[in-house]
Amino acid sequence: MVDIGVLVSGGGTNLQSIIDAIESKKVDAGIKVVISNNPDAFALKRAARHGIPREVILKEDFPTREQYDTELARILKIHDVELVVLAGFMRIITRPMLEAFPMRIINIHPALLPSFPGLNVQKKAIEYGVKFSGCTVHFVDEGVDSGPIIIQAVVPVRDNDTADTLSKRILEEEHRIYPQAIQLYSEGRLCINGRRVIVKGASEPAGVLENPLAAIFAS
Repeated sequence: MVDIGVLVSGGGTNLQSIIDAIESKKVDAGIKVVISNNPDAFALKRAARHGIPREVILKEDFPTREQYDTELARILKIHDVELVVLAGFMRIITRPMLEAFPMRIINIHPALLPSFPGLNVQKKAIEYGVKFSGCTVHFVDEGVDSGPIIIQAVVPVRDNDTADTLSKRILEEEHRIYPQAIQLYSEGRLCINGRRVIVKGASEPAGVLENPLAAIFAS
């Protein structure tokens, strides 16, 4: 079993998916603490409903991001956290956290990295005209959404999609693959080789995705 700390800033739907997966025995993990930079985050109420310890660390109490992250790492260490899970945590992670938890911080991003890092990515994907989007679980490094990729899920982009409708479908996949990534870590099946994350014992995907299904060359 892996002991995790979850960092949140908002509603916490990914936190809820992780809690549900743990309680249903699909993920062999325990949430030691949920930490937020936002005292009004609904994610804190989700944690409270399940008896999970909560902490609030305000950015206003620290003059630099590095000092904030030093305190963040200290609290996580107090709770004996092994793996740090970012679930809608709206802050850039800096060196003190990266050094305290080297390749033990993971994040989920609502795009198929390395395409569309940063914010407002569903709107960017639609405006760019991509035919597929999705979500990515990755290890966190010093860049923005640039760490080694663990797992991805793909959704088609429909002609009538808005940023909201695309976001909703992607979020459903986030709720599915984030617990999977935690379980893979818990089982010791993730091997980092440069930029590649090898999943031991994983099955190779079959088939090819196509969007739109025009069937121009159907036999």
